[in-house]
Amino acid sequence: MSHHIVISDRVQAMSESETLKMAQMARELKAQGHDVISLSIGEPDFDTPDHIKEAAMDALRAGHTKYTPVSGTLDLRQAISDKFKRDNNLDYAVNQIVVSNGAKQSIYNICMTLLNPGDECIVFAPFWVSYAEIIKMMGATPIYVSADIDSDYKVTAAQVEAAITEKTKMVLFSSPCNPTGSVFLHDELAEIAEVLSKHKNIMIVSDEIYEYINFTGEHVSIGSFPSVKDQTITVNGMAKGFAMTGWRLGYMGAPKEIAVACDKVQGQVTSGATAFGQAAAAFALRADMSPTKAMAEEFRRRRDMVIALLDDIPGFRVNHPLGAFYMFPDISFYFGKSDGKIIIKDSDDFADYLMTQCYVGVVSGSAFGAPKCFRLSYAASDEQLKEAIRRIKEVCARLK
Repeated sequence: MSHHIVISDRVQAMSESETLKMAQMARELKAQGHDVISLSIGEPDFDTPDHIKEAAMDALRAGHTKYTPVSGTLDLRQAISDKFKRDNNLDYAVNQIVVSNGAKQSIYNICMTLLNPGDECIVFAPFWVSYAEIIKMMGATPIYVSADIDSDYKVTAAQVEAAITEKTKMVLFSSPCNPTGSVFLHDELAEIAEVLSKHKNIMIVSDEIYEYINFTGEHVSIGSFPSVKDQTITVNGMAKGFAMTGWRLGYMGAPKEIAVACDKVQGQVTSGATAFGQAAAAFALRADMSPTKAMAEEFRRRRDMVIALLDDIPGFRVNHPLGAFYMFPDISFYFGKSDGKIIIKDSDDFADYLMTQCYVGVVSGSAFGAPKCFRLSYAASDEQLKEAIRRIKEVCARLK
């Protein structure tokens, strides 16, 4: 007897993660024997430093194998509190910190805690792919405030002010930014803080997961401005700066009542993150940062190499990111062009063209709210990057 399965409206309305979709396409083409170079995933190509792995193994041997408190172990929350003070000029007590299974879960918890159907959340565009879908999952509406390559993909305080309505409940952005690599500098954040400080009912969610991959010499947290300290939630994690993506460890610092509410949400969904992983994370936050600094310096070197290579492709407008490990070129020059068989109508077509014609995986900018662009991760070897961009240049030359 057949039966009819009905997927919920909520899930049917949800978009698939474009970054994960392109990664899956790359795996499938590789399985068919094609030489695919995938530059679509936001993951450092470095291994977790040995001293952090050793700390996890020590924790396992010491019996750190049981359930943890929902908000995280006291030791890790203390290490995070100390890190916030040391690196960010932020003062979050341990009861204002919640450790989650990745920074993505922290953002989900926050949206679940703060957003009701009908609320609006201002999102700086280009934005990370999951922001919009998580907001929509809550029945709230993402309000996109957009910047293009001419303004280094950074929105202005005036744009933020113009987007505020009586329904605005939250503002969400990342710096350094995924997908653009742009970094908000002190004075730029000061102006945004000044605008938002006039609206005490609006919470600011600052995603700082790429904090340590920052080429400006100074990372600035918007929560460090006294005028918005009490309305800021700072999200971070271990994935990018410590090359710990598979460990699934994120955290947030927030006003106490929001931290308590996020603990309540997480308690019903996943409970606490892994015990031995948290022990290693606490160790990492207190340990020698030289592997992180060396990794960031290597990303800076690769960035400069990739900029020079992309600049050599006709029609590419190339940004000069100050953080993270992405390039976000404007390729609208190619819209309407064709190789005689395939017409490039938009960035989705362009990304598909690269994947099918030269087996290079990138992510369409439309997934990030920037339909003139695509995202390329330079978390790959020099050889892979040089070969990928050589292929891109070659197939772009076919488009007339």
